[in-house]
Amino acid sequence: MNEQEVLDRAFAMPLTQPAYPRGPYRFVDREYFIVTYRTDPERLRAVVPAPLEFESPLVKYEFIRMPDSSGFGDYTESGQVIPVSFRGRKGNYTLCMYLDDHAPIAGGRELWGFPKKLGRPTLRTETDMLVGTLDYGSVRVATGTMGYKHHSMDRASVKTALSTPNYLLKIIPHVDGSPRICELVEYFMESIEVKGAWTGPAALSLTPHALAPVAELPVLEVVAATHILADLTLGLGKVAHDYLCRSSTLKKYEVNTELSHAS
Repeated sequence: MNEQEVLDRAFAMPLTQPAYPRGPYRFVDREYFIVTYRTDPERLRAVVPAPLEFESPLVKYEFIRMPDSSGFGDYTESGQVIPVSFRGRKGNYTLCMYLDDHAPIAGGRELWGFPKKLGRPTLRTETDMLVGTLDYGSVRVATGTMGYKHHSMDRASVKTALSTPNYLLKIIPHVDGSPRICELVEYFMESIEVKGAWTGPAALSLTPHALAPVAELPVLEVVAATHILADLTLGLGKVAHDYLCRSSTLKKYEVNTELSHAS
């Protein structure tokens, strides 16, 4: 294999047997269970990276079933998403995600910068309840419950909410351990078809854990809960902010300032 052949084939790791295919990535019957809760604003301030900002100390805890996703298969995901704004535009920042399938872990981290780790989430219906759980190893770190389809929601407003921009902090290290890529990535859900949306009474319990620290944003009050069934496409992203460019600019400024002072 010559160098040009390497470049032509280079898309994902490993080169000759990529962990995931090229997109687009279409999800059919993607099922969300989202509990929105109020948390400690100081704790939230410590995990939201500038230039993102938050107005209210809210967190969305998500359990997501993906039984039919092109390229990624059948898997479940769970984690925390924070409502934020970026230069005046409202959106959502994904803080952490735990899932049970290698392909979307690898693809999510490499392409977009999703903060994905291996975990054991579930989302299921038990008699009159929707139940979501997250285990990290043998330890239960999150449990969410909601009354099953108590009240229908307006599908148009749910589609609008799903269409807002989403933000990720993509970090890829250099071979010496220093950051080679450190970017704020913006992406959108596309071609959204909301098949159903409901709300109802809900509860959320988070347990402290050393390697799955979802409880570091404590649940002070459950504000809302939604259950959504939708088909959609996960769009590829764009770089909204490059931290290394700014860092380089700051270093040049500091050097120039030092030289001017020395002269």
